[in-house]
Amino acid sequence: MTEIHGTCDDRFAPVKAMFESNFASGKEVGASVAASYQGEMVVDLWGGHADAAKTKPWEEDTIINVWSSTKTMAAMSMLLLADRGDVDLHAPVARYWPEFAQNGKEGVEVRHFLSHSAGLSGMDDLVEGAALYDWDRVVGALAQQTPWWEPGSKSGYHAITQGHLIGEVIRRVTGQTAGEFFRSEIAGPLDADFHIGTDATLDDRIAELIPPTTLVESNDDGSIASRTFRSPKIDIAETTMRGWRDAEIPAANGHGNARSIVRIQTAMANDGSAFGKRIMSEKGPERIFEEQTNGMDLVLGMPIRFGMGYGLKNDMMPLGPSQNYCFWGGYGGSLVFVDRDTGLCLSYVMNRMDSALMGDMRGISMVFAAYQALA
Repeated sequence: MTEIHGTCDDRFAPVKAMFESNFASGKEVGASVAASYQGEMVVDLWGGHADAAKTKPWEEDTIINVWSSTKTMAAMSMLLLADRGDVDLHAPVARYWPEFAQNGKEGVEVRHFLSHSAGLSGMDDLVEGAALYDWDRVVGALAQQTPWWEPGSKSGYHAITQGHLIGEVIRRVTGQTAGEFFRSEIAGPLDADFHIGTDATLDDRIAELIPPTTLVESNDDGSIASRTFRSPKIDIAETTMRGWRDAEIPAANGHGNARSIVRIQTAMANDGSAFGKRIMSEKGPERIFEEQTNGMDLVLGMPIRFGMGYGLKNDMMPLGPSQNYCFWGGYGGSLVFVDRDTGLCLSYVMNRMDSALMGDMRGISMVFAAYQALA
């Protein structure tokens, strides 16, 4: 029986029970789950091992690459700039990044980056390995590229490129990289152990990602989905390398745990404030729920409803009874969930990756358990 560590409010005992059952059924190697309710931390649990060989325990301060759960941090950064009036989400990107206005992108708006609808879900140039760490090269190529579909018309998951697109607007507006801005304005004030660009001093605390049995790869059929995963091309083995960790890839290489994610995203569930710190105005998080696209995603091949930077409630894939919840997750199973109706924020992070890009029931079961606790 895997020993579970941490704290859990008695009311949220169903979350702890579900977390324990995932280990008991052999679904986990190491993981953490955390939740806040109306601004207070009510679940903070961890257990298992940080490595595939099960020689290193998953500790209270263990962190891991959470893949696309990082996107919620980049989106929150952009929403913070919008809340301050520094960025107009409906303005052409070229207002902030003039070089972007070429090859049919003059009308692309900032909100199209947040809703995966800019038509730039992948890159014409083949970018892999260390080339992905060259920020100027990647954003320069994206500025020159012609959209693969009419921007704003529909979503196509910008698996890697979204972070560079949002991050370059942040850099043009603030003079800081996306990681620097996130650290100084969000993670730092909230005392959250989450990093976009992860220093070598943290290496001893980083858990090993255990690859899924089936990898997400391009099948070279010429479809938008195939072209998206062809470039930028990601190798899970690269996550162990210092180059990957040093780089800022705001769509994919954030390192944290469930606690740090909840410390940050609680502000989006709790009218802009979390744990005694006001991050944005009370109205700021409401921008998430301005629907941008709703339909079959060209890359994921499933119906997705996108707001400003997060997925929104979709009747075909309900995650809970509330109307105003938003979410996103990471390759392999990590999850970020925010419910503004109840004030619930929950995150689940693990090292044994599932094969699905979306829909890992380990994390979703935590959300269901939390609603059971609130019923």
